[in-house]
Amino acid sequence: MNSKQILLALIVPITWGLGFTLAKIGMEQFPALLIMTIRFGIAGLILVWFTKPPWGHMREIFVVALIGSTIQYGLTYNGLKGIDASTAAILVQLEGPILAIMGAFLLKEKLGITRALGMGLAFIGVLIITGEPRLDGHLDSVILLIAGSAVWAVAQIMISRLKGLSGITILAWVAIMATPQMFVASLLIEDGQWLAITTASFIDWSIILYLALIMTVLGYSVWYHLLSSVDVSKVSPFLMLLPITSIIAGIVLLDEKLTSSMILGGLLIMSGVASTLISWNWPRKQINL
Repeated sequence: MNSKQILLALIVPITWGLGFTLAKIGMEQFPALLIMTIRFGIAGLILVWFTKPPWGHMREIFVVALIGSTIQYGLTYNGLKGIDASTAAILVQLEGPILAIMGAFLLKEKLGITRALGMGLAFIGVLIITGEPRLDGHLDSVILLIAGSAVWAVAQIMISRLKGLSGITILAWVAIMATPQMFVASLLIEDGQWLAITTASFIDWSIILYLALIMTVLGYSVWYHLLSSVDVSKVSPFLMLLPITSIIAGIVLLDEKLTSSMILGGLLIMSGVASTLISWNWPRKQINL
């Protein structure tokens, strides 16, 4: 990778990691699915003008949007509401190991000793983090985050089977499909939507614009550009910086504390994820927004 590509690669974990923490702040005003509805709606309306409708794949994209966006973000961001952003950002890194496990069972990929040991380290790290006293009474949030990671992995396998479609096309039309799905889900299981919208401050709307324009449109445009020009094995490790960004943002913006259990558990999880990335060819199209 040249210096320009390295700088572009650094944009991705910085924008995504900061967005993860900002989303937690935003959910103090907006219900989780509502904030995702607005975010996806704005991003979809911008991106859709740069792609052609994938008419032959609309049914598959609808299902991907339902599983990989509506259900996944409903789980992940409701889990984020219950615990600090730093811990949540670390737990979300289980997406990689879970994807590797599902790939082994569903795609008949060879697991290998390196990946198996890496996944073992990652799950030990999760046990250490969830054993923290401050997470007592919040294990439901941990379960939601892990479940969200598992659902994300399912969606990635589904996306890997959408042959002939660019990442931007999938991202744009998943956003278009997911927006009404999330809105309906929000109306069914959340409340206070109109009050949240009418009482939102400039900062609240700025957070949503960041999630839509910077985290999604900019972040994923850069990501897909890199995937088209750089080997996945070279660019994927940069995602290891994502939880670091979220941890720093959580400490600065939310006054969160970094404990020894978080450091130890986080190191185990990140080491496990690293070994998974080294040995595992992730699907080229990923839409973990």
